[in-house]
Amino acid sequence: MIKVVTILGARPQFIKAGSVSREFAKYTNIKEVIVHTGQHYDANMSDIFFDEMKIPKPDYFLGIGGNSHGAMTGQMIEKIEAVLLTEQPDWVLVYGDTNSTLAGAIAASKLHIKVAHIEAGLRSFNMNMPEEVNRILTDRISSILFCPTQTAINNLQSEGVDKWQTQVSLSGDVMQDGAIFYKQLAEKPADLALNGEFVLSTIHRAENTDSVTRLTAIVESLNFIAESTSIVLPLHPRTKAKLEALPLKLSPAVKVIAPVGYLNMVWLIDNCKLVMTDSGGLQKEAFFFAKPCITLRDETEWVELIEHNFNVLVGADKDAIIAAYNEHVFSSDFNVDLYGNGLASNNIINALINYEM
Repeated sequence: MIKVVTILGARPQFIKAGSVSREFAKYTNIKEVIVHTGQHYDANMSDIFFDEMKIPKPDYFLGIGGNSHGAMTGQMIEKIEAVLLTEQPDWVLVYGDTNSTLAGAIAASKLHIKVAHIEAGLRSFNMNMPEEVNRILTDRISSILFCPTQTAINNLQSEGVDKWQTQVSLSGDVMQDGAIFYKQLAEKPADLALNGEFVLSTIHRAENTDSVTRLTAIVESLNFIAESTSIVLPLHPRTKAKLEALPLKLSPAVKVIAPVGYLNMVWLIDNCKLVMTDSGGLQKEAFFFAKPCITLRDETEWVELIEHNFNVLVGADKDAIIAAYNEHVFSSDFNVDLYGNGLASNNIINALINYEM
């Protein structure tokens, strides 16, 4: 019997982990124990959330969140260590780049428990992002690195991964597994009236919301595009407050809606004509649902989407955003296999079962 403790801390991580957990459930010789650190406590993550998303409920809830990065990470290490001493797993499985990810990896490595990192090797090359620090440190102390793309492997090789005591696996991306699974469960947001084509936009990243200059440029761009095409903008309360503080207001033609659940978001992605976002995950999901994407950031971890012309980087430059919308010719051949075609979870579990070092 192989025992795996999975460390999760944010809603998107649960959705990613759901794909792997559903695959784990097919094996009688694997036991998964799920730990929710509470990093991003979400009142919507009730029993209904886990039932609707077909995700196993956590076995442990640590209730840690809302503190500084250092305080949060330190408390997580302490409480995760206690869980690991109780459970005595063969593996600790971590996802992505949150403080929960790093804390889980540190706690496990100090106890000499093998760490598996899903979404390894991703780099924005922006060390001002706490996520960049978390993913680099987690990669360095993991026993096996599950890379979603060849680009991620290339990043690790440039950092000297061949000299580390670790295995590198091109697993594909579990987000594509989830997109395929959840498409059949997608639901249109209630009370959303739409006539014809629409653009789906999201804005949440601090580099945009905390800069009056950048946020103003994005609002100007959305207002301009909304003159000809409907825009649906699910808006987090934090971003909403930042927008309300601007002298410039969003046009009434921009359909601002409350944050939506994942199944609603899948429906919006699947039915929109184009995505405009500063979200890392949404860039990929646009590709999964064969939609072009304009990314409102200066860099992206998903460079293969840029290289294959499914995505274009525009920063927060009004002219560049409008030009990308009006003039950029995106690739329409979404059949290229960039992320594993929905087999990532299976690849990950086979690698864990057959691990030798």
